[in-house]
Amino acid sequence: MFVDIILLLSIAVALVALFQRIQLPPILAYLATGIIAGPYGFQLIVEQADIELFAELGVVFLMFSLGLEFSLPRLLSMRHLVLGLGGGQVMSVGLIFTMLGIFASLYWSQAFVVASAMLMSSTAIVIKQLAESKLLNTRMSKLSISVLLFQDIAVVPFLIMIPLLAQQSGDMMLIAEQMGWALVKGLFAVSLILSVGRWILPTVFKEIALTRSDELFVMSTLLVALIAGLITHWLGLSMALGAFLAGMMLGEGPYRHQLEADIRPFRDVLMGLFFITIGMLLNLPSLLADWPRLVIVLTVMMLTKIILVFVLAKSLGESSRNALSTGLVLAQMGEFGFVLLALAGKLELLPLSLISTLVGVGVVSMAMTPWLINCHQDIVRRLMFQSKVVPKSGLSPPLPGQYIDHVIVCGYGRSGQTIARFLKIEGIPYTVIDRDPVRVQEALNGGEKIEFGDASRREIQMMLGVDKAKSIIITFKDTEKAIELLKIVKPLTEAKVLVRTTDDSTMQKLQDAGATDVVPESLEGSLMMVSHVLAISGVPIKRILKRLQHERQGHYNHLHGFYFGGESNIPFEESEVLERLHAIRLELGAYAIGKTVTEVKLKEVSYRAVRRQGVELTHVHPDFMFEAGDVILLCGPSRYVKRAEHRLLGDWPG
Repeated sequence: MFVDIILLLSIAVALVALFQRIQLPPILAYLATGIIAGPYGFQLIVEQADIELFAELGVVFLMFSLGLEFSLPRLLSMRHLVLGLGGGQVMSVGLIFTMLGIFASLYWSQAFVVASAMLMSSTAIVIKQLAESKLLNTRMSKLSISVLLFQDIAVVPFLIMIPLLAQQSGDMMLIAEQMGWALVKGLFAVSLILSVGRWILPTVFKEIALTRSDELFVMSTLLVALIAGLITHWLGLSMALGAFLAGMMLGEGPYRHQLEADIRPFRDVLMGLFFITIGMLLNLPSLLADWPRLVIVLTVMMLTKIILVFVLAKSLGESSRNALSTGLVLAQMGEFGFVLLALAGKLELLPLSLISTLVGVGVVSMAMTPWLINCHQDIVRRLMFQSKVVPKSGLSPPLPGQYIDHVIVCGYGRSGQTIARFLKIEGIPYTVIDRDPVRVQEALNGGEKIEFGDASRREIQMMLGVDKAKSIIITFKDTEKAIELLKIVKPLTEAKVLVRTTDDSTMQKLQDAGATDVVPESLEGSLMMVSHVLAISGVPIKRILKRLQHERQGHYNHLHGFYFGGESNIPFEESEVLERLHAIRLELGAYAIGKTVTEVKLKEVSYRAVRRQGVELTHVHPDFMFEAGDVILLCGPSRYVKRAEHRLLGDWPG
């Protein structure tokens, strides 16, 4: 078993890397792995039972993730398209494919399963490709997402019905009775899980979040998904249904992004194993020998879906261009189709030869999807006999839950809250991420736009739309955490990153890590005090603003360095980094007398000024020669200032 897993992962890693280079989705790499290692390939894996167990857990976690994305407000905002276009697509395509299956001498239950699998489109591939092609904010994308959303919801009743069809095939009365009983058990499961999710789980996850333990949060997430799946399994329903309900009940809370980020690694690995097991069902020699049937089924499936989506979208008042583009985008078979086929194969509802053909159809249609999405405009132009692409892009407002041209505020302490208030006043779109569950809940209760999660996680930043953000504001007090976040977001976005820090001791480190601007609170507070002092002293406001702008552009040059006192409560570590001012008088016999700045060769410090016979000289050039009685004002970190003093006085000439 252990050797089998290592072997499969080794092949999968190599193929995923290869497929990424040729811009094909990873799902196809997993399917190819299954073909190579399966019984119809090189027969590298003999015992598939244990692998199928892990693969089933992958489906459970996939449905849990889907539940997290399922939002009632999102559904309601798109209800006309979801119910009209999405519902129409599922019913019309399902009915036609069922009739075609019966016409092809399948039992009606088998035809229903085949139709259920073929009407699905690939949410993962379509959304990913639309995002990479920068098409997520188009009307065509909104239509596509509406259909995908309804398909994802329709998976749940299909998962309930397929086992019933396998148990009672042929007896309509028994099937109707069992489906009614399954509906009762399903309603009980929904009520139980949603009640637990509404009244118990928020409190549980709040306490878990307060521990600040990543391990505990991850384990709790996995446990909730599996327990919910176990409850529905005990009731004779699908484990995937319970996981979906668990995800849905947690999807409305503040922990959604963190939950999805924590479960994603497990989901992706186990889903990889699931698609590998699907690939093992693909009888490649048989498909190649019977390639005409594969081509016919593929052509009929894609053309039927394109035509029906086009007709439905046109009937809802959409333009021919958007309707046809939507049909092209949704023409493939999806990952949930594989889920339904795998379930039907496990229950021996469909023959393996038919499953192999349908898997082959799904693989080929998925492989065509990136090309169809990238070239859909040219295809539409040719089919509609247009001489050139219509320049109007059909942009629409962002869909609920999507982020674009916004500000991401990382941390919701006093600084983060102040920034968010002014962003709200100015009508600038923003989202906030914070790790304190109490603060997040308080803010949510107050109607603020905030998410719970660890801002330093790459997955969460991607969910917040970091690649489409205008700017990112980091308000952490922890400099190391801010640097860690900078290293994550800089490769992902070209947005400006503004970092708040307590003082100027870490400005250079943050700038080196990629911060566009660093705002030290202590220096900004001093600038505000200066502006008030100048204002009440009669200095014109324009001159004050110009002075403030000059200081900020010069990285607070005049605010660096200060005199340490006996009561300066500065930790040793900070005192060794913060720039201090220190005055040194050159008495007779001092080493620097009669030497130039170049000859003295001081390192890591700067000359603020030299006071000579009561006159302050601020321009200390390299050829400036020191004289007895000069008072030199140095600026720099403590350890370098002390070393410079020894050098100037001659205590340490080296």
